Amino acid sequence: MPAFPRPLPGAPPRPNVIAVTAAARTETTFRIERWRALTSGILETAGTTFLLLVAVRWFHAGAFAKALVAAGSSVGLLITPLVVTYVTRRVLSPSLAACRIMLVGAAAFVVPALFPWQPIYVAGAVLGMTMVSAVIPLLTQMYQENYPADQRGRLFSRTVVIRILAAALFAKAAGMILANDLAHFRWLLLIFAACAAAAAALLRRCPTTPLHDSGGAHPLRALRFVREDAVFRRTLIAWMLMGFANLMMLPLRVEYLAHERYGLRLPADQIALYTSVVPNLARLVMSPVWGWLFDRMNFFTLRVTLNVGFMIGILSFFTTGSTSGLIAGAIIYGISNAGGDVAWSLWVTKFAPAGRVADYMSVHTFFTGVRGVFAPLVAFQLAAVASLPTLGWISASLIGAACLVLLPDTRSKNGVQNAKALVEEVSE
Repeated sequence: MPAFPRPLPGAPPRPNVIAVTAAARTETTFRIERWRALTSGILETAGTTFLLLVAVRWFHAGAFAKALVAAGSSVGLLITPLVVTYVTRRVLSPSLAACRIMLVGAAAFVVPALFPWQPIYVAGAVLGMTMVSAVIPLLTQMYQENYPADQRGRLFSRTVVIRILAAALFAKAAGMILANDLAHFRWLLLIFAACAAAAAALLRRCPTTPLHDSGGAHPLRALRFVREDAVFRRTLIAWMLMGFANLMMLPLRVEYLAHERYGLRLPADQIALYTSVVPNLARLVMSPVWGWLFDRMNFFTLRVTLNVGFMIGILSFFTTGSTSGLIAGAIIYGISNAGGDVAWSLWVTKFAPAGRVADYMSVHTFFTGVRGVFAPLVAFQLAAVASLPTLGWISASLIGAACLVLLPDTRSKNGVQNAKALVEEVSE
């Protein structure tokens, strides 16, 4: 940091330049993020509902193709350590790198809109969602850098509210359009492309500084934090159990409602209602609450509470066999997902040193990608030989095991702080 000259004797006191700059960065980032949340909400519906729905209904895709489409976002998470390594070595700012990645995603959505052939559609859908999720560690670094620690959850959750509202409104409108004529999916892909391009333009304007090299030449060098930090490692194990269960059942929601095998075969607007509209309305109401709790609550207690919600939501959706069960499952899933948004996106800021947040987040997203790639593959294969209620109980058991892993840490008030201090010591 440059040294500022001392003021002359008798001169008026100089304003706090650093504080003003930090406040300006926060204000600029928050303003841009509120606009970007509109594009994020629309792109979110691509990964959760519409890309898979088109694969099932228009292309009549097989299990492997459906699993690939469902795993597109997870592929992006899987490559995040490589993305962070590349950005670090090129001495790029996270926001500029994210801008370039989103432009690739925009192009990926355009191609299948112009050439609607199943292999091209699957490739474009996977690449597009891969690029959308590959930027996440770079965004987390931006939040760490530009949002104050005691306001991070609150500011992030306020942009999530906008994202949720955009997702709910767009899902309802797009569902009605596709219910009228499924061939309109090509226009839907162009909208996704426009949103990715708009997000790129907004990210380019966000203030960030280049990442610090975490040492070592290996592109997966950040994985060493799993070995060095026991609390971080234990949390990742619990997240793997819960996340695998949740990601296994998530694409099966669309399959359950759309495929004639399960007796429901709902129209596209009703599928969007249960998979996007109702959960997003619940998220809309609860996101500010979870953001407030994230800044004040023991993280491990928060995580266990969310896990229980996901478990109840899955059982209600898949085991009751009734409309009320579908609605209850969608609402409970939305409430839990509201807290999951905040916890998943920001929890590493409680562990990692300021200059290592992108590395830490890339480890977290890498393992999220691992389970995200394999969970849909496992889900669709198991769904061919087992009933969905049975898979729901299996998933609930995995989430229960995740809660047990975290229970010892819920009684520790200093676990996160101690973990962070350990990593800072190792990093020096």
